[in-house]
Parts: sequence; C-alpha cells; structure tokens
Amino acid sequence: MQVIMENLTKHFGQTRAVQDFTVTLHDGELVCLLGPSGCGKSTVLNMLSGIVPVTAGKIYFDGEDVTRLPPEQRGIGLVFQNYALYPHMTVMGNITFPLEIQKVPPRERERRAREMAELVHMGDLLARKPRQLSGGQQQRVAIARALVKNPRLLLLDEPLSNLDARLRLEMREEIRRIQKETRVTTIFVTHDQEEAMSISDHIVLMKDGILQQHAAPQELYNEPANQFVADFLGNPPINNLPGVIEGDRFVMSDGARFSPGFSDSVPRGVPVNLAVRAESFVLEPQPRDSFLRARVDSVYQMGKEEMAILSFGGVPFRAYLSADYGLKAGDPVSLSLKNRGVFVFDRQTGERYQ
Repeated sequence: MQVIMENLTKHFGQTRAVQDFTVTLHDGELVCLLGPSGCGKSTVLNMLSGIVPVTAGKIYFDGEDVTRLPPEQRGIGLVFQNYALYPHMTVMGNITFPLEIQKVPPRERERRAREMAELVHMGDLLARKPRQLSGGQQQRVAIARALVKNPRLLLLDEPLSNLDARLRLEMREEIRRIQKETRVTTIFVTHDQEEAMSISDHIVLMKDGILQQHAAPQELYNEPANQFVADFLGNPPINNLPGVIEGDRFVMSDGARFSPGFSDSVPRGVPVNLAVRAESFVLEPQPRDSFLRARVDSVYQMGKEEMAILSFGGVPFRAYLSADYGLKAGDPVSLSLKNRGVFVFDRQTGERYQ
C-alpha cells in the first residue's frame, strides 16, 4: 500500500510536534522514521494509526483520504515498544485475539494464527504464556498478532529498544525477513541509525518535527542534504573543521591552511564547516603545500586499519589510516581528501554547498 502524508502537522497546545510533513512511501517498502528523541517520529506514527488526530494536513492510503478515519477502519497493525501481550493468554490466544474481535470463525482463527506463528518461528511455543518467553520471543508474538489481521500497513514503534544488543541484531534481521516475505508496507520508528541503515529500503530523517531528508540509506550517508543529516549518520561521527575558503585554500582560525579543491559554487570568505568522514582521508608519503598537515595525538589499532586521533588548526579529528605506516603519537602526517565523504556546510544555517 502506498502511503502519502501531505503537509501533516500536529501541535500540542503551543508545542509544535510535527510541522508541514510531506512524504510519499511506496507499496511494499520498509521505511524507517529516524531521528533523535523528541523529533516527532512517534507522533507521525500515531497520526498514521489514527490514535492521535492531526492538527492539519492529509493522510492517504492508496489514494483514499483516511485523515479522519478511526483506527479500526484503517487496516493498521501496531507493534509497540513494550509488546503489550496479554499475560493470562497463551501465545495462541494472543495471536488470535484480534480475530476474535473481528468475529472470525474459530477454525479460521486457528489456521491463520498457526500460519503467522510459523512465519515468526514460534510454531512450537503456542501453548506458552508470555512470562515463559524471552524478550525476542515476546516481540515475535507481538509481530504475529499485528500481522494476523492482514493489515494494509504495519507500524513498529521502537520495537527493539527493550532487547539486549545480541537480541536486537537478531530481531532486526527477523523483522526484515518477515517484511520481505509478507510484502506489507512497514514503517519502523527508531532513534538508532545503525538499525535504520541495516534494514530499511528508505529512511525518513526528522529533526524538531521537520523532515530533513528522505532517501535510501546509503544516499543519506553519501549525499547528506544538510549539516544535521551529515552529523546524525555515521560512526564515528563526521569530522567538522571550522574555517573559511579563500581562493582554493581552506583556512582555519589560527592560519593553518591546505587546498582540498573546491567547486566555484562554494562561497568564499564566509564561515563554513569542512565536514569529512573518517574514511575519507588519504595518508600521503610525501608532504606538499596543498596537503593537510596534521599531528597524531593518539592511535587505536583496528586490525588492518588504525583509528588515529589527529589535530589540525587546533581542532581534533578522527581518521581511518592504514596500519602499514606504524603511526604513533607526535608524528607529523600529510593528508589528502577523497572525493566521496567530503562536504562543505554553511556554519550558521547548515546549508550544504558541496
């Protein structure tokens, strides 16, 4: 099912939770709503489900205006952070409960429940109660209960945040597998960039209730629309070197400079951040005036690569460098920059120039 949100807005009194949010999600995709806590992503999910009424804007499911429809008429499956399983019911009872509400005949209920249980690999545990299940198993039951209604849209609100690191990884892969098998359009809310990057077809990145960028995961990483997107995605975080561009040179506040090469579209003489991914530095064996001349502050071994903490113009930054050079603290190094992973942002507005 295609989902269109058009100028979607939600205010709680004087608080603007979501503002003029417009995005189109395509049929059969798994899309992550990503952003820091309080950015409005769960509010968007709740407006899609009908739990929270919209202040302004429209929501369309396959072209049908559902903005004012009650939740039970939208064809939604919901999975919450706390699973919300009924403790007195078995796994079978939890999965079939939505079908009982819909007055589906008992034999059909059981057939569909067993089918969903097999899909989420819980077919052998139908007689257990929630307290007898691990966190990951409880989450599988919650997903099966949401899917047994054959929803047009599956909404997952921070579904993995209560799990430990190993279970999060396992359930991440399971959710992707289940979504691919069912092909139900799925929206997954998370604040975890690694989670979003690993399982989604597209990411919708939000900040302060406003859409920042909607793109495929690698496109968000390789072509961030603004400073916030570049800063939010990446581990380690992107390096930001503050300075100005004079001619073909980048100049720091203490006069340190080098020539990375800038297009004519980048303004000269205005405060900018030169943002560089840690993997976008190249260690050069022979120094040149055009290279970035830095000092090594510390080095961390990471197999065939090293993570070096360096400083340039009084500003520390991180770089992945080959371990072949045997760098140590205090060493001077000359660095050039790759074409990919290097951006220029306006320091005041966050606008991207290059």
